[in-house]
Amino acid sequence: MLQTNPYNSPSLGADLRALRKARGMTLQDMGDALGRSVGWLSQVERDLSEPSVTDLREIAKVLDIAVSSLFRRGAAPAEEEGYVVRAGARRPIGSRTAGLVEELLSPDLTDDFEMVHSTFEAHSEIVTPVVRPTQEVGYLISGCLDLEIGGRTFTLAPGDSFRIRGEAFRWMNPYDTPAIAIWVIAPPVY
Repeated sequence: MLQTNPYNSPSLGADLRALRKARGMTLQDMGDALGRSVGWLSQVERDLSEPSVTDLREIAKVLDIAVSSLFRRGAAPAEEEGYVVRAGARRPIGSRTAGLVEELLSPDLTDDFEMVHSTFEAHSEIVTPVVRPTQEVGYLISGCLDLEIGGRTFTLAPGDSFRIRGEAFRWMNPYDTPAIAIWVIAPPVY
């Protein structure tokens, strides 16, 4: 496994494979979308070849993720890698649009799920409902959050939890303080 680039996650290839599979794409589908060979993509996914920053931008575009999610914030000590994610080493994920800041709490994207720390800034909302082929559960740690699931609106307070099963949803934080939630998504989407 190549680890010469200090900006790439040590599990970049595994993360890319998990994201590709979560989207139902074959190596051929992904290679075609990138204009690259299946062999090159296979080497990247096995950490035998290191993609350039330009390649990472194109991969992020095809996978519909923020390119920042392919980079890490801080290196984990070897004995913690794959097991522990320290608060200062979380990878930013998502697009950070509409007042939502997300960080990956899972060590990588190779599990059947991902765990995300979500901060919904005060007076923010996502206007267009999101629909994805996932099961999601969340737990509100602080603040209040309005969550619309399948056309029904719920107001969540600290300690409340929720579940979404492939339904259209959107969130709103019309309140004066940020809301913080832990969100578990299966399969991984970031």
